[in-house]
Amino acid sequence: MQKRFFSYVLPAMLAFAFTGLYTIVDGFFVGQNIGDVGLAGINIAFPIVALIQAVGCGIGMGGAIQISVNKGRGLKDLEDKTFGNTLTLLLLAAVIMSLFVYVLNYHILVLLGAEGKVLITASKYLSVIALGSIFQLFACGFTPLLRNYDQSILAMAAMICGFVTNIILDWLFVSVLKWGVGGAAWATIIGQIMTVIPC
Repeated sequence: MQKRFFSYVLPAMLAFAFTGLYTIVDGFFVGQNIGDVGLAGINIAFPIVALIQAVGCGIGMGGAIQISVNKGRGLKDLEDKTFGNTLTLLLLAAVIMSLFVYVLNYHILVLLGAEGKVLITASKYLSVIALGSIFQLFACGFTPLLRNYDQSILAMAAMICGFVTNIILDWLFVSVLKWGVGGAAWATIIGQIMTVIPC
């Protein structure tokens, strides 16, 4: 029983640890190649990125709990309906978050205290992140669902795959091709796509 418990808990812990590291990796490469303004832009944009991820995780976990309850009761139809509703809600949230962040990112960043070059840099980063919000939401939302279907190792592996992709592309886009904060944002989005594909 204890072995089975840890076979679920440890992969789940690792998967969530990697979820929060994307922006840290972006900040590392941006700080090394662009400097303080780029790093400040990434850092001030981080709460918005974290909010997008939190929405995905919240919807995914809420759906996963309801699926578990229905599975335990043997209600297969309700389990399938809950799964479909969770995916629909993730898609709806992705559309709303994308529009919200893309249209209002400049104003949100001003409210967070960004100004001058930092505001411009953070806005560039968030504009790209907003375009790929669907992948961030689904990457965070799929992993709790996978664990319900005895795929905790796959969920962890998918997160690691996305994280490694993000590191490689950050190096390529920011350090080699000099695409700046936009390159770092695209590395994050592509990394999230590489998480969603195995899921």
